[in-house]
Amino acid sequence: MGSTEMDRHGRERSAGELLSAVTADVQTLFRQEVELAKAEVREEAAKAGKAAGMFGGAGFAGYMVALFLSLAAVFGLANVMDAGWAALIVTAVWAVVAAVLFVMGRSRMREVSPKPEKTVQTLKEDAQWARHPTK
Repeated sequence: MGSTEMDRHGRERSAGELLSAVTADVQTLFRQEVELAKAEVREEAAKAGKAAGMFGGAGFAGYMVALFLSLAAVFGLANVMDAGWAALIVTAVWAVVAAVLFVMGRSRMREVSPKPEKTVQTLKEDAQWARHPTK
């Protein structure tokens, strides 16, 4: 049909009307892509929040356990050795515990992706289609 097309009522649409329709469709597509990106960012933020909560929980639990158990261990070990050495041994044990918790939290944080992968892929597909709409 060339640069015109029939509308719903059987009349031919001008090139300007067709361009307007394409522009409206592109705007709608863009809005949908933005909404998809927002949803993906929210999903990744939730993952990051859970990982951060685990860091906080590990820190608080580590503090409470370290406080009370360390005191008990130091007093117990002080019965068989000098109190200074007992305190140093207990401190070393809790340093190992802290390192393990840190490594676990870091591995969870690495699972978080800040880039909305699905949106990037669909935008690439949209750009490809815009360059070659007949393929």
